[in-house]
Amino acid sequence: MQNQRSHAHVLVVTYPAQGHINPLIQFAKRLTSKGVKTTVATTLYTVKSINVNSTIAIEPISDGFDEGGFNQAPSLQAYLESFKAAGSKTLTELIMKLYNSGTPVCCVAYDLLLPWTLDVAKDFGISAAMMLTNSASVCSLYWHNNQGSLNLLAKQETLAAPPMPGLPFLDVSDLPSFLAQPTSQSAYLALILDVFGNSEENDWVFCNSFEELESELVEALMAKWPVVMIGPMVPSFYLDSRIEGDTSYGASLWNFDNDQCLKWLDSKPLKSVVYVSFGSMASISTEQFQEIAWGLKASNMPFLWVAKELKDNPLLELIDSTGERGLVVKWCNQLEVLAHQAVGCFVTHCGWNSTLEGLSLGVPMVCVPQRSDQPTNAKFLAHVWKAGVRAKQDRGIVTREELGNYLREVMIGERTGEIKSNALKWKELAKRAVSVGGSSDRNIDEFIAKLLKPDQ
Repeated sequence: MQNQRSHAHVLVVTYPAQGHINPLIQFAKRLTSKGVKTTVATTLYTVKSINVNSTIAIEPISDGFDEGGFNQAPSLQAYLESFKAAGSKTLTELIMKLYNSGTPVCCVAYDLLLPWTLDVAKDFGISAAMMLTNSASVCSLYWHNNQGSLNLLAKQETLAAPPMPGLPFLDVSDLPSFLAQPTSQSAYLALILDVFGNSEENDWVFCNSFEELESELVEALMAKWPVVMIGPMVPSFYLDSRIEGDTSYGASLWNFDNDQCLKWLDSKPLKSVVYVSFGSMASISTEQFQEIAWGLKASNMPFLWVAKELKDNPLLELIDSTGERGLVVKWCNQLEVLAHQAVGCFVTHCGWNSTLEGLSLGVPMVCVPQRSDQPTNAKFLAHVWKAGVRAKQDRGIVTREELGNYLREVMIGERTGEIKSNALKWKELAKRAVSVGGSSDRNIDEFIAKLLKPDQ
């Protein structure tokens, strides 16, 4: 069977942002570990940032901004349009190149933000698999909108979403910002709605989640919206350890030295450290930065803070005054930090990758969502999965006093035991999902079996 699988060749096409590259590379690793030949395609600007094992080929395609990527584009709309034009052309050339080399592609798996990939695959008569890099619950809201059962594309800041199958009650503050404030990111929203309007044209729709985590949604929509759960797409070392040497994603758009973080953590007591990070894309306001800084100082808890906004910040002196109790860095290896025995709490923006990493490593979370899918993820973490708390925001800001209250609630409060127990429960269920015979592992095996016998 392993020899037969080597004849299947899957081309994985990523959107060039850290939170999108990571899960698709992990999917490529899972396929490769099961004997499937896999090639990853990413933009010329990001290809040099990917360093995975030699069994996975990395090939460049163009977004039209080869020197600087997204930052080179005059606007989001201009970038998406350029990527569609240049990406379609260079992806077509790559598929032809692989065909001529004797290793034709039988399936293209692509990020949901690259819907034109489906058209390229169809032109070649190749199977297509779309990868959802948000939770299935969030994506179901976009799907419902296209089905006409959810219409929030108007200014409705005071309204809640109507009841949706498999979802809890969602206030407008719990909705993805693209739906709650549709004019704020109109280019992304138009793209996403287009994607879900054509999702049925794909041969598979995969989601970086696992059935146990979103079981009610899976049961409610299985017959109508057949999304296949294949996650969590976290390096194997932190879950089932079945992929040798898979200790990191193998892609970083940021430079960092994690030794400093780990040495500092080694000096701290068990489960005592508050880890704070708002991800690779989210930026917090100056006011929020100040409130976090003062809140951490007043907490008297050890803290490790990833602050991209740190440069020349006037609060540097305040942070320095905490001495050895606090460490502030511009970037770190989040998985290594979350896995460290000294970390007891994760203050997070609730991006989906960070959410899955926190759940997969059993770390309780304080949720401070900013935009996009983050409010919905925070709702689930606090009220459905109960592995953390959601910080109350006043005009979008979590005050220093509120932050301190939530840190105490998670670290030393009456609910600490309950929250920690739930976090560890999800850690075990995540590990089980990707282990041999687990729900996600079975789904990936079924995908491979269909690639090998496409007529069945």
